Amino acid sequence: MTAALLPPRRDGCPKRMVFGPCGGVRDDGGCELAEHPCVFLAPPLPRWPARPATPPAPRPDGLLDRAQRGPVVLADLTVAPFDRASVRSVVGVLAPVSDALLVGEHQGRPDLPPTLMAQEVLAAGGRPWTTLACRDRNRLVLEQELGGLAAVGVDGVLCVTGDGRRPGARPEVSSVFDLDGTRLAALATAAGLSAAVAESPDAPPVPLRPARVAEKQRAGAQLCVLNHVAGPAQLATFTAAARAAGATLPFIASVAVYTDERSARVLQRFPGLHLDAAVVERVLTAPDTVVAGIAAAVAEARALLAVPGVVGVNLSGLASAHGEATAAAVKAEVATRIREEGR
Repeated sequence: MTAALLPPRRDGCPKRMVFGPCGGVRDDGGCELAEHPCVFLAPPLPRWPARPATPPAPRPDGLLDRAQRGPVVLADLTVAPFDRASVRSVVGVLAPVSDALLVGEHQGRPDLPPTLMAQEVLAAGGRPWTTLACRDRNRLVLEQELGGLAAVGVDGVLCVTGDGRRPGARPEVSSVFDLDGTRLAALATAAGLSAAVAESPDAPPVPLRPARVAEKQRAGAQLCVLNHVAGPAQLATFTAAARAAGATLPFIASVAVYTDERSARVLQRFPGLHLDAAVVERVLTAPDTVVAGIAAAVAEARALLAVPGVVGVNLSGLASAHGEATAAAVKAEVATRIREEGR
């Protein structure tokens, strides 16, 4: 897709997006990075201007392939930064009970390059879906990473525009935003990779977001990972609207995994993301917050998997404030119970 055929960037968007809005629009419609309303609040939203892309066939026994046979579990990979031993240890715990591992892109700290991280996950026995964000990489570097990820054989790539950098985190470093998640998904598809995209059902402008999924699918996306919503009713409304807008791809719904104050509040601080406040309070005031947190995550997964169009769940979040090993054990227990109930 040449730049000449694309709609113009929307004036006033700090992320220089063409296919906005991002998932970080605040509840009042405010921009995540600037003191003004999001410039994509009013219709019409940009449409993908080309013929629908032809995505590659799913990798045999990969996440997309497995999702055709039953519910799947995608688990966030939370590891110590720049620590290969931590990667091996956490993958060793999560890989046996998960269908794939989501390698994140952190707004507050750097980590190993995506291709190198993917190699480490593969070597440890995991199936990585690698997040690529446009915040810190220009188009050339993104193309290099896509080529590297295709060469090492990742299961797929989650293509996102990227959160704004956390306040105070590397303020001397400029953000890039050459591309947005939709255009990156098109590049990933052209590179022969299975592309996933993200969407935030509860973020403004709520009525316009289902149609964005259909446009991302036209760009090449094969999977949509949905951000946290307050409950299954909101999720069902969104997936039905996305289907009505023409989206046929499968959905992965995010499940909040937290067992203490810190791991719960980390999830709650992101704009565009909503948790059930009553459940959070019940977990944090329970006699054993670990037991309560695991039970709450399993119950949420069960409810979200009952929503039409949802083929799996993403175990999302820090899970525990007591280190990567403890967090991995919590997610592994949640994943094990979900898989046992799905049999």
